Amino acid sequence: MKKRKFDHNKLPSRHVRLGAQKAPHRSYYYAMGLEEEDIDKPFVGVATCWNESAPCNISLMRQSKSVKSGVSSEGGTPREFTTITVTDGIAMGHQGMKSSLVSREIISDSIEVSMRGHCYDALVGVAGCDKSLPGMMMAMLRLNVPSVFIYGGSILPGSYKGKDVTVVDVFEAVGEFSAGKISEEELHELECVACPSAGSCGGQFTANTMACVSEAIGLALPYSAGPPAPDEGRDEYALQSGKAVMDLLEKNIRPRDIVTKDSLVNAAVVVAATGGSTNGALHLPAMANEIGIDFDLFDVAEIFKTTPYIADLKPGGNYVAKDMHEAGGVPMLLRTLFDEGFIKGDCLTVTGKTIEENIASVEFDSNQKIIYPAGNPITKTGGVVGLKGSFAPEGAIVKVAGMENLKFSGPARCFDCEEDAFDAVEEKKYKDGDVIIIRYEGPKGGPGMREMLSTTAALYGQGKGDKVALVTDGRFSGGTRGFCIGHVGPEAADGGPIALVKDGDIITIDAELGTIDIDVSKEELESRKKNWVKPKTDYNTGTLWKYAKQVGPARYGAVTHPGAKEETHCYADI
Repeated sequence: MKKRKFDHNKLPSRHVRLGAQKAPHRSYYYAMGLEEEDIDKPFVGVATCWNESAPCNISLMRQSKSVKSGVSSEGGTPREFTTITVTDGIAMGHQGMKSSLVSREIISDSIEVSMRGHCYDALVGVAGCDKSLPGMMMAMLRLNVPSVFIYGGSILPGSYKGKDVTVVDVFEAVGEFSAGKISEEELHELECVACPSAGSCGGQFTANTMACVSEAIGLALPYSAGPPAPDEGRDEYALQSGKAVMDLLEKNIRPRDIVTKDSLVNAAVVVAATGGSTNGALHLPAMANEIGIDFDLFDVAEIFKTTPYIADLKPGGNYVAKDMHEAGGVPMLLRTLFDEGFIKGDCLTVTGKTIEENIASVEFDSNQKIIYPAGNPITKTGGVVGLKGSFAPEGAIVKVAGMENLKFSGPARCFDCEEDAFDAVEEKKYKDGDVIIIRYEGPKGGPGMREMLSTTAALYGQGKGDKVALVTDGRFSGGTRGFCIGHVGPEAADGGPIALVKDGDIITIDAELGTIDIDVSKEELESRKKNWVKPKTDYNTGTLWKYAKQVGPARYGAVTHPGAKEETHCYADI
């Protein structure tokens, strides 16, 4: 073990470790089996989202043990604690999805209060489900103690009739069943084999998108985003993450030294280049808020406009996260993007080195088929596009990876909640060419900004994915494909145009120009707004009520606090 030097009089843990006055505090640590020499070392929080809520999280206990071994081997005392997750796959398509985005805030808040309450000196976060990844990273940026993030890993692909499948195939199969294309027996066969292991959803959905972000933004070790959850190689990355955080603590390298405007840009580039989840455009502004940097949906969209789409990943492409890892992982993706000038190489990372230094020995493998050269991309613009226009003055977003037609115009078919829209789709009460509007599903109006995978997948399963468009102030899963526009702002609960649209109004979307407009005059919209009454929700108490009172617009990340701009002290310096 390397002999490390720490100024214990400046570490947060001095408040619970040092001096005669802290004897009662130390007595609690003796009660937990710590020795005096353990109490004399820096305390490192190991935050894990282990639970039995979803396959995303069931391998995290194993990996956190490896993190703790790494911390211990380098002169730290690890203190493991857990936080919650809400898994979108199980919450999808019912009222439970209102809890999903809320869970991101609860995760970051709970990590903050646990770290503050116990005065830990550094942090390693182990996360699996969609919202736990940005939630962990937001907490790291908020606390600003030396931190390392490690992803729990993706699920292995299932196999059905000789093809790799994911849970999205099951969601789409529900639509196929409703359309009479498959039998109930076939649907059951598919659901039994689609998710064969521990790990997060296997395509470039939200979890794997944000895992790639963790490397690109510098908070995770190179290659750590790639190995699937069952791969025992993950344990080595976890071990090294524990060692790395002790190195950062000794050198006093903090998350805000790593995450800057340039590294946020790098992260947005990687979201677009991989055809990643539209939720990336929600989480990156939320992370920026934690460090007081202006970086909203429009900033992200501008980056998307000039980023090539180069990773052939599901749902728009053909491969899953495991395949990308085996092809060369995020470092090889960064290699080709750097070589073509799309990312900045001088950004610091948790290795203590820059991105450019980390990838110096990485060579692009032209024999693999998953990651295309940035100079010869699948398409010249990114897999995700920002939109703005008379229908969405504060922006909207759409995933275009794998789409051929980027323009759509048709009459609005309006629904005031997802359930009503899903029922209409199931009963085929819509027409080709319709623009299905789902409103009052935004951060405030839902409350909770639900994802709409059940509805979009049902449309795709019915063979209508390119025949209709779907527009909402809610969100879409990273597994969504087709002409599906989310994050429309201002949301309906704030009286935006989406609240005022009527059945039959013509909505025009142009993902090439980045526009979304309503063919109704400004004067008519103003007249409708005078007669508009905001609907009440059933959530008038509890957590969702509190969230609705605090949450801001999707454009700025749907955050619930002012962020670092209003900060008068930093936890790391208490």
